[in-house]
Amino acid sequence: MSTNASFSSDTIPGRLFQQVKKRGQDAAYHVRENDIWVSTSWAEYADQVKEVGKALMQAGLESGQTTCILGFNRPEWVVMDLASMAVGAAPAGIYTTCSAEEVQYIIHHAQAPIALLEDEGQWQKVAAERENLPDLKKVVMMKGAAKIDDPLVVSWEEFIASGSDISDEDFFARLHALEPGSLATLIYTSGTTGPPKGVMLSHENLAWTAQTALDLISTDSSDCSLSYLPLSHIAEQMFSLHAPITCGYSVYFAESIDAVPDNLKEVQPTVFFGVPRIWEKFYAGISTKLADATGVKAMLVSWAMGVGNDVAKVRLDGREPSGLLAFKYRLANKLIYSKLKPAIGLGRAKVCVSGAAPIAREILEFFATLDVYVMEVYGQSEDTGPTSFNQPDRFRFGSVGPSVPGVDVKIADTDGEILVRGRNVFMGYFRDEAATTDALRDGWLHSGDLGSFDDDGFLHITGRKKDIIITAGGKNIAPKNLENGLKNHIFINEAVVIGDRRKYLTVLVTLDPEASAAWAAKQGISDTSALHENTTVRAEVQSTIDELNTHYARVEQLKKFTILSRNLSVEDGELTPTLKVKRTKVSEHFAGDIEAMYEEDSAASAGASA
Repeated sequence: MSTNASFSSDTIPGRLFQQVKKRGQDAAYHVRENDIWVSTSWAEYADQVKEVGKALMQAGLESGQTTCILGFNRPEWVVMDLASMAVGAAPAGIYTTCSAEEVQYIIHHAQAPIALLEDEGQWQKVAAERENLPDLKKVVMMKGAAKIDDPLVVSWEEFIASGSDISDEDFFARLHALEPGSLATLIYTSGTTGPPKGVMLSHENLAWTAQTALDLISTDSSDCSLSYLPLSHIAEQMFSLHAPITCGYSVYFAESIDAVPDNLKEVQPTVFFGVPRIWEKFYAGISTKLADATGVKAMLVSWAMGVGNDVAKVRLDGREPSGLLAFKYRLANKLIYSKLKPAIGLGRAKVCVSGAAPIAREILEFFATLDVYVMEVYGQSEDTGPTSFNQPDRFRFGSVGPSVPGVDVKIADTDGEILVRGRNVFMGYFRDEAATTDALRDGWLHSGDLGSFDDDGFLHITGRKKDIIITAGGKNIAPKNLENGLKNHIFINEAVVIGDRRKYLTVLVTLDPEASAAWAAKQGISDTSALHENTTVRAEVQSTIDELNTHYARVEQLKKFTILSRNLSVEDGELTPTLKVKRTKVSEHFAGDIEAMYEEDSAASAGASA
């Protein structure tokens, strides 16, 4: 294949074709088929991108337009993403769990004429909103999808074949014309309130950040990763697209979310990124198994964890163990670590990263006692992923690390907000000038997060200016619409959504005094103090929640609720004088009610792990 790969500017698609020159026949990615991992070379990978790029051109996709991608992690996803960028368009990923309304919003807002879908289930979402998608001209289905009998839809194979009339020269002309400062991709994020915003990242944003991240973790072409988190998220794109293409390491595509534990054990990746919920699952499973250990084995595990704790203390000071501690460490590795780590799929892991949401310090410290160092990263889509990053040779548990080299980070004097400036900072929000102006002020990205630096230059997150909930799975959720949806019911006075660092959302509800009293009178109930426990009232609230959930993606749905025995009040500090909810005070005052909504699930998880 002729790549014509002499580029005037540095871009991720351009780097892909450069990898063909460096290691054309080496494995670029792997897919599990018939119980074996089947590899695709860099040369084949680049050829796939070229063919899809030509098909996009044949379909009339112009430079500056967009495409949308909706599906689980697989080659077609990344090929479409790269091909879109290569011909000057901007791909926008959509979470697979999004509802039909949310899918419609993103495709329509992005003004995408072409969308790639994984299967019939995702097509049904588009079909349901078809009348509200005037810009959509073509839907491409991924390999293996059921045939859709619709003039709008083509199969993957049909789509690629359609580009045969476009010459390689025309494709490479588009690729060579890419400018560092031009739009490369859209990352749709829920933002603070209201509908999702399209974060515009340039080719320079992606290329510079990928190289900087690789320099931090010393990754090279001998490494590999497992792709399983949503590719619509910038962090997974870094680990599955931009970083591997930059340095040449290979990617394994997980078969499914359910298959991740088994795939992880088979692949034993050297680079592994997980959101806090993933590390929490590891923690629960390992803790249960260790608790079951008895006799000599229990003693060895306890001893090894003690050694691991001592080694972690030394490494926190930037040193490596020596002398007697080094000897104990080697012995503990031989007896315990070398057996435990492969059992969970981290036997070869050089770099373990947690990001997209806060993680408990205790979990990081626990893994360190087992010789697994999980480095926490902090950032947002608006700065292409990383603002600060704990590194293997410079880390502090409980912090989110020092700022990334080449990125200026400061704390605003007025309110403690984290401000960011650098080549990773985004171009602005797509078709949203007001939001862009609010986020980019005086040359700085205003993160919306609150933080502080310690004396050693490590950043600590202290809160958020606005009440965005970040679940354990890394999903940013604005609770306002959920809460307002519930408060539309006559029975409900206040609704406070809970879910920060939790694996699902719950809600605290209070009853409207007048409406509930009127209902009680009709039922002949004189004592209204126990209405929060009344089965009919609870059924009515549950029905309201069930209906509301139909309008949201699974990760945004409310799983449990508690009706509080009293209303929130200004006197108790739960409401401001203007009757706005003080979430921190509510969480403090009703901590027992909140924990009760998660305790049963935690117990079940522990039982399942056992």
